[in-house]
Amino acid sequence: MNKEDLVKFVADQHRMTQRESHALVGGLLALISGALAKGDKVTLVGFGTFQVKERAAREGRNPRTGAVIRIPAKKTPCFIPGKALRERVAVVGRKLAGSRR
Repeated sequence: MNKEDLVKFVADQHRMTQRESHALVGGLLALISGALAKGDKVTLVGFGTFQVKERAAREGRNPRTGAVIRIPAKKTPCFIPGKALRERVAVVGRKLAGSRR
């Protein structure tokens, strides 16, 4: 599913135009992105938490030359799924695994 699929789904489920749905989805993503840019955490109970984590500086290797390179520390967004989402995915995974037998 991509953003346009999500926009169409929201429009269909809530009897909105795709233009209204696009504005709603875009606004939600902008809100989450803005909060993360400020260093805030966004928690959607039952779904998960979006937050920013600090990645430590480390050494890596250039795959072409094998030379050691220094990778600087950086902040990166991450998503931690909530319990309800983890359980729902696990149930679907079990159903799919059972159908492959």
